[in-house]
Amino acid sequence: MYSIDRYTTGDDLAASLRDDVATGLAASPKWLPPKWFYDERGSTLFERITELDVYYPTRREWEILHRCAREIARVTRAQTLVELGSGSSRKTRALLDALSHLDTLQGYVPVDVSEAALVGAADGLRPDYRDLDIHPVVADFEHHVDLLPRDGRRLIAFLGGTVGNLDPMQRAKFFAAVRASMDSGDSLLLGTDLVKDPARLVAAYDDPQGVTAEFNRNVLRVINRELEADFDVEAFDHVALWNADEERIEMWLRASRAMRVNIAGLPLQVEFVTGEQMRTELSAKFTETRVRDELDLAGLRLMRWWTDKRADFALSLAIPADC
Repeated sequence: MYSIDRYTTGDDLAASLRDDVATGLAASPKWLPPKWFYDERGSTLFERITELDVYYPTRREWEILHRCAREIARVTRAQTLVELGSGSSRKTRALLDALSHLDTLQGYVPVDVSEAALVGAADGLRPDYRDLDIHPVVADFEHHVDLLPRDGRRLIAFLGGTVGNLDPMQRAKFFAAVRASMDSGDSLLLGTDLVKDPARLVAAYDDPQGVTAEFNRNVLRVINRELEADFDVEAFDHVALWNADEERIEMWLRASRAMRVNIAGLPLQVEFVTGEQMRTELSAKFTETRVRDELDLAGLRLMRWWTDKRADFALSLAIPADC
C-alpha cells in the first residue's frame, strides 16, 4: 500500500482553469495553456500521437533511457526517484530497474495533477517493485516543488520535453525553484527536444491523420464541459508553425468564421473574427548551449549530456553548481 500527499485538489484545478481561460481569452493574441488538453480523451489522443511515425520525441527519449539508465544510476546513486509530471510512469521503469540493480533505490515519488493517473501508475508498478516505497504526490510542478519529499539522495526527473511547454520566464522560475529545493547529492534529469530541420518539427505537430488536430481542439471541449461554454469546436482549424526567432513550435487554433462564444461558468462572452488565431501550446527546442546557459542561471551545473543516435532528443544531468 502507499500514502498520497495532496497539494492540488479538484477545486484548485477548477479555479486555475477559470483564471487561465479568463486571462488568456482577454489577451491579444488570445491564448490557452496546454495543460488543459489532458482530460481522459486528451490523454488518449496524446498516447496515439506518441505512436505516430512523424512524432519522434517519445521513441528517441526511450532510446536514450534504455542505453544510459545504468550510467545515470551509477553517477547519481539516487535513493529516491522523484518524477515531475509522471503520468503513466511508463518510461520510469528503465530508471527504477537501473537504480534497483545498484541496490540504492528506496523510494519513488511520482508527481502529477491527476490523482487517477497517479493511482493507476502506482498500482501498475506495485507487482514488479514490491519492496519499493511508492509515494504519489498530487501537485503542480510549477508551484509545489519545494513541498516534495526530500528523503536521501534524490534524482529529480522531468522527462518528455515538457519543460519546452514553458516560456523562458516560466522556465527560469521553474529551474530556480528546483535548485532551491535541492540538497547536496541531489541531481536533475531533464528531457529536451533539440533544434532540427523545421520541416520535421512541423510534421511532428501536424500529422496527416489529424490526431494532433483533434488533440489541439480538445482544449475547447474541456472548456465547453467544465465552464459551460459553447465553442463550436469544429469551426477551429489546427495550425502548427515553426518560430525561428524563438526556436520553438507553436500550436494555434484558427477561427474559420466570425463567432461569439458564451462561457457561462465565468461568465464571459468572447468575440472571434474570421481567421483569428488563439495560441494553445509552445514547444521550445534546445541546443546543448541553451540548456547549459538556462541551468547556469538557476545555479545548476550540467554534468552529463546524452542524445539518441540521430541527435533528435537529449537527456541532461545537472547538479547544484556549488556542490
